[in-house]
Amino acid sequence: MKPRIVFAGLFHETHTFLGQTTRWEDFEVIFGDQILTKRGDGSPTDGFLTEADRFGWEVIPTVDVRCVPSGTVDDAMFERYWSEFERRAAPAIAAGVEGIFLVLHGAMATESIRDPEGELLVRIRALPGARHLPIFGVLDLHGNISARMCEAANGLVMYRENPHTDAKQATQRGAVLLQRCLQEKRMPRMVWCRPPILWAPPGTGTHIDPMRSLERFALELEASDPEVWAVNIAGGYSFADTPDTGCSICAVTTLPVDAARAHLARGARIAWDLREQGTIVYPPVDDVVRALTPADFASGPVVLVEPSDNIGGGAPGDGTGILRSLLKHQVASSLVIINDPAAVQSLADAAPGEVRQLAIGGKGSALDAGPVALDATFVSRSDGHFRLEDEQSHLASMNGVNISMGPCAVIRAAGVTLLLTSRKTAPFDLGQLRSQGIEPRDFRVIGVKAAVAHKRAYDRVSRTSYYVDTPGPCTSNLAGLPWKLLRRPVYPLDAATPSQPLFA
Repeated sequence: MKPRIVFAGLFHETHTFLGQTTRWEDFEVIFGDQILTKRGDGSPTDGFLTEADRFGWEVIPTVDVRCVPSGTVDDAMFERYWSEFERRAAPAIAAGVEGIFLVLHGAMATESIRDPEGELLVRIRALPGARHLPIFGVLDLHGNISARMCEAANGLVMYRENPHTDAKQATQRGAVLLQRCLQEKRMPRMVWCRPPILWAPPGTGTHIDPMRSLERFALELEASDPEVWAVNIAGGYSFADTPDTGCSICAVTTLPVDAARAHLARGARIAWDLREQGTIVYPPVDDVVRALTPADFASGPVVLVEPSDNIGGGAPGDGTGILRSLLKHQVASSLVIINDPAAVQSLADAAPGEVRQLAIGGKGSALDAGPVALDATFVSRSDGHFRLEDEQSHLASMNGVNISMGPCAVIRAAGVTLLLTSRKTAPFDLGQLRSQGIEPRDFRVIGVKAAVAHKRAYDRVSRTSYYVDTPGPCTSNLAGLPWKLLRRPVYPLDAATPSQPLFA
């Protein structure tokens, strides 16, 4: 008889400092057998289904919801999700299943529940028939992992790469561990610790320290001890005000708890010793643009990276900091993407070559200077659909390979080309530009609203890149955020932070 595995997904990275609420209708929601149609789309769900087919599992699909990073999720959304999941999963679990698999992010937060993934896992455990079931799944590397999550689950596996080129593969690793559990009839546990460290997203790239050394530690530990099934390094998501926000390390293991904690303590020491390398401060955008010379553009575009308006971190993607600087310093042949559905709509009847007065960007964050007034020449419009050029793109971990930016328009003003989108779309794949007739190699300067995940795409076409400071909600100056719930003391916010990790 085929093992019966309940499947569900709950995926959101919540920026609690944004002045917006994310509701049920903001999520892409699919139910039941519709989930099975995600085979082949390159997503984490595809990774699970690939392994389910290989192992001969009978998948019981329930509900899968996902949304781009955005503001605090309202409580009603989470309760609706639970209701939809329980209605579909509870009868199957009561009738008898062999396991549960979940695609989660790990950094969701609602108005009153700051650890929804932990709450979900605890509620699942309380369902009739679920108390002793193996619960496995996958988490984003930027999850704010809680002790509660680890206490309620058996084997949550985390992405190892940032940019997240391995989201599908990480999910496959999680499914392999579930199969091991079923075959060996051994139930691992999760053991967790948190070094007192907070890193902004630009400090969590896995191509550099501290994450590079931490991921090496994880791989070496897995290879050296067969009772350590998996080791997860969470860089954390620093724009969520929760008690669990920050770096954490956890293991899926059949070791005694004390032995597992001794392993994790070594990882926590590595994180602490390298903590300063994850803290990055950037120069003002005007200083960088002012210093650019013709030699900088000799062999490809210069990329200006704007972490403060990082769409992948929840920012609105309509900040005007780079645009204002390019206009101020008259940088010809430059390119910026701005998420501005109102501007796109205002161009619905424009003809190619027509000049319109527009107010661009600056509408999504009170930190921005506001819209930029432009006399812009209309170039083209589209429905904004494109397929990823790179199926390992970080975007695939969010949405699979088929992406929609909503209706789009291309305009030009004072030497700057702007791609205007109606749906904020992280700049992680060059298909975003080429689908609109824009070749990135044709420009001298390109503004990118990202932190790390753009690198796989833009490093291939650019001469060099500079990180710049602009006003925006994803600032790397974490001390300037209005923290209320964060567990303190924590580096780098508190000068007298002790190095000892917290264990659970």
